[in-house]
Amino acid sequence: MTGRFAAYVTALALLLAADRSCAEEAAPSSSPQRIVSLNLCVDQILVDLVPRSRIAALTHLAADPDVSAVVEQARGIRATRGEAEVVLGLDPDLVIAGPYGVAATVSLLERLGRRVVKVQLASDLDAIRETVRHVAHAVGETARGEAVIAAFDQRLARVVAEQSAASAPSALVYQVNSLASGSGSLDDAVLRAAGYRNHSAVLGLGRGGGLSLEALVANPPDLLVLAGPVEQHRTVVAENLRHPALATVRRTRPSVVLPWRTFLCGTPHVADAVEYLSAARHDVAASRNKMRAP
Repeated sequence: MTGRFAAYVTALALLLAADRSCAEEAAPSSSPQRIVSLNLCVDQILVDLVPRSRIAALTHLAADPDVSAVVEQARGIRATRGEAEVVLGLDPDLVIAGPYGVAATVSLLERLGRRVVKVQLASDLDAIRETVRHVAHAVGETARGEAVIAAFDQRLARVVAEQSAASAPSALVYQVNSLASGSGSLDDAVLRAAGYRNHSAVLGLGRGGGLSLEALVANPPDLLVLAGPVEQHRTVVAENLRHPALATVRRTRPSVVLPWRTFLCGTPHVADAVEYLSAARHDVAASRNKMRAP
């Protein structure tokens, strides 16, 4: 009996040890390992913070070169349109969502006890830093988040250092359906970081709204910024970008086509837009000098 009892105890100890080992392997680490993003702007922050092995899915928009600044980084990562059944099938240990879209999926995930973090979208440079910190904290990569912010700030500082002491030229971001952005918008923050005055104030625009072609032709900015090439927009609401009056403005004043993906989202990737616009100041200065010449 003693031998049988000893064998039983030994077997039980081995079984308990095996169970404990399995439980330790199955237990989640302090940092989430199966992260799902349900927002394009979150996609663009997430890929800079964690290795792709920890990303279970990004939005389908992450692979769209018209709107995404991280197409190459997103390549090969599973895409989702935010359907609840698809997200649940991925068994995520963290879901990060924006303030809008897929509300039904987010609500269901929360009711089922899944960990969901909602991130506000940034409309200025300080908010970009806070958004990065929010996501970095959620994914357990605080130090990496600070490194991303530091690199962002270094790029912006280089742009400032390269700016001349001359008065800031005016610029206006003009979009589909005659939309333009004023003070308090992300477009405004990008223009100011690149060394421009937002011409929307002269035209009487608020944070955003419609701007007639007549008003633009009568009082054009030093630099006209178009959000993406005209051929990307084939709908009727983009007719303002194909109007002969706009072509006249572009013949008489400098203009640039700024890819929408560089400033659609408030993420550190807007540094691309800032650098691009800053470089255009050379053409703007030459144009202003030419118009002043007798």
